[in-house]
This record gives sequence, structure tokens and C-alpha cells, in this order.
Amino acid sequence: MASSSSDNIPAPGQISIALLIVRIACGLPLLYHGSAILFGAFGGPGPHNFAAFIHAPDIVGYLVGIAQFCGALGILTGILIRVGAVCIIIAMLGAIFLVHLPHGFDISKGGLEYALALLLCALALLISGGGAYSLSSALPERLRKL
Repeated sequence: MASSSSDNIPAPGQISIALLIVRIACGLPLLYHGSAILFGAFGGPGPHNFAAFIHAPDIVGYLVGIAQFCGALGILTGILIRVGAVCIIIAMLGAIFLVHLPHGFDISKGGLEYALALLLCALALLISGGGAYSLSSALPERLRKL
């Protein structure tokens, strides 16, 4: 019996579960790194030392930490997910071009492999939104698409 093309299309519930999994996979490591940069949590550098590492003013450390921490919260909760995804995309572009690119692709050599994966996950979430299993429904109607 021939299968139709609709046999390969996931149900809406399956798509929402897949989006939740992508949100968790993208959001948790970014929450960790954002906390390390913004607050010095988990033995992280804090904003001053982070900025010094990339030879930038302290404000850059705060901005990167805020972008990663708040972007991760948006991705994990689904609240303002597209705003959060844009924050992550910008932060990962900075990470790729300012830190990882000179080291190539391989993550074990400090390469861009993982930053690129997070960037692509954030891009996918920017396009798709958070799915049914997000808290965006708690927002006013006009903010739900952000």
C-alpha cells in the first residue's frame, strides 16, 4: 500500500513537544552561561572579567550576560520567545566572530561548533515560536507573537 505525504506530517501536539525539547536544549545551557557572565555564578567570570577576556569595555560584559540570561528565560518559558531568540542570535554571532572563529569548528579546540548550534536553535525558535507548551498565553494578545 502506498503511503501518502500526510503520513509524514507530525500532529500539532508532536510539533509542540518537539519545540519544548528544542527550547530546553537551547535555553538551559544559555541560562547557565548567562548566569556565569552576568552574576559570576557557577564559578563564572562575571561581567568585568568576561569583558576583559574579550578586550571590551565592562558594559559589553553586562550586555552579553543580560542577552544570554534574559534570552534563555524567554526561550525556556516561551514568553517573548522571539525577543529572547534575537538576543541569543546576536550573542552567538558575537561569540562566533569575536571568540571562536579563529579556533576553527572543533569545540575541543575552542571552535565555533556549539555556538553555531545554539544560534541555529535560536533561529528555528525565532521562526516557529514556542509552541503550545509555553507560557506566552499568559501575555496580552498583542504580545503573544513576540
